[in-house]
Amino acid sequence: MFFQSASKSIFPPILCTQQGDFSPMPTILFSSPVFGPVHSRRLGLSLGVNLLPADGKLCTFDCLYCECGLNAEHRPKSDMPSRAVVAEKLEERIRLLAREGRPVDAITFAGNGEPTMHPDFAAIVDDTVAIRDRLAPSAKLCVLTNSTNLLKPEVAAALRRFDLPMFKLDALDADWVRRVNRPQCPYRQATLIEALKGWQGECIVQTMFLRGTVEGVSVDNTTDDFVEPWLRAVAEIRPKYVSIYSLDREASCRTLLKADSERLLAIGERVKALGIPVQVSVKPSEVRREKECG
Repeated sequence: MFFQSASKSIFPPILCTQQGDFSPMPTILFSSPVFGPVHSRRLGLSLGVNLLPADGKLCTFDCLYCECGLNAEHRPKSDMPSRAVVAEKLEERIRLLAREGRPVDAITFAGNGEPTMHPDFAAIVDDTVAIRDRLAPSAKLCVLTNSTNLLKPEVAAALRRFDLPMFKLDALDADWVRRVNRPQCPYRQATLIEALKGWQGECIVQTMFLRGTVEGVSVDNTTDDFVEPWLRAVAEIRPKYVSIYSLDREASCRTLLKADSERLLAIGERVKALGIPVQVSVKPSEVRREKECG
């Protein structure tokens, strides 16, 4: 498969090895190459595109919080969908939804890993733009990426064709990245941040904030030691907006905990103070409950 071995990573792999840290959890694997649609508060009716195999996960990260589980536990046996199959199934689903009176508002590249790993990623994006323009011209094109392939010119050019390109940036601390994001390929974050500055506000930064420990070491990236360098990077990138969220379900490493909603909102206010729009994903009931407890 089209996957770089963990042995080539500049970060040594780390696992939850302390007694009781790690526990298998129900994982979410998406159909391939098209899944959904799902209703999104921000995007409306969003149709998913999964360029990875339906029976496993392929990713250049191996995040301990990933809803698709850990890479080693979900090695796919099938191949990635071909360019032709992606185009065929996407057009088929958009036409079906239109006949049902449910036109799509967004087409989102996500799924079982990192979408830019597909060897025909750029060509598939070309096809998707053409299908969108023909069948759903008002739909937004979105992509969720961890940025690891951003420095490849053909990938960068394809990513610029999306209306909403969302780039992961959880923390600037190298040890935190090694422990939680766990890159499986060479990952030079400073170089990637420099590349994102060149997008001149046409990208989105997406950040997972959480609390807890990994192997007895705190990985709480909601503290000022983590937030202040992150804010400086956000200020330099000047994204279209920032998306902040936390765990919505139990992670593979059960010593990872959801960040407090009030803390997420406070971080969001600091982003707004930079003059950058921000979306903070919290449940109103959680905010009220935390205020009552405080």
